[in-house]
Amino acid sequence: MDLFNSTPGANLLPYDGEVQYFGKIMDIEKAQYYLNNLLQTIQWKNDEAIIFGKHIITKRKAAWYGNDSYAYTYSNTTKRALPWTQELAELKSLVEHLTHTSFNSCLLNLYHSGEEGMAWHSDDEKSLGKNTTIASLSLGAERKFLLKHKETKEPMSVVLERGSLLVMKGATQTHWLHCLPKSKKVQSPRVNLTFRTIVI
Repeated sequence: MDLFNSTPGANLLPYDGEVQYFGKIMDIEKAQYYLNNLLQTIQWKNDEAIIFGKHIITKRKAAWYGNDSYAYTYSNTTKRALPWTQELAELKSLVEHLTHTSFNSCLLNLYHSGEEGMAWHSDDEKSLGKNTTIASLSLGAERKFLLKHKETKEPMSVVLERGSLLVMKGATQTHWLHCLPKSKKVQSPRVNLTFRTIVI
């Protein structure tokens, strides 16, 4: 099922969770301004993972920011949150206003081109709590975002426009996987900001 033309804010999942696509929440000029700023000011580092005992360093880069120096562990590696930059705080405030949800942290990913993606996974770490809400803001290149039910394997997809917002909440992380597939057609970078709440 293609979700690209769905009503903004409506639940895109047929069952076992909630995913809302708000579409563009800022104009192209503002989206480009924030993209340029984040590419220059964020402390990007190549992401790391330990899979089946093997230490992997990805081409994709990542960064972890928050209200406090929260520790966040995923793929058997741990990050310590950095303090918000002014621009990140502005984007956090905008997303909180639209979603009526408070967030205390943000995981950022930098995909230099379509040759970099994200494998199937769920953001179901214990530190995020159960039925967590994750707000995903996309800047830069448009990319396809896929979801797949863990049991029925039912697929869903949506094209994430530049300056757009997608929210996953409820039981989504329990029952659905999501990924960002690679695409040779995409030559420009994309920055994805995933606002989260670490359970203290």
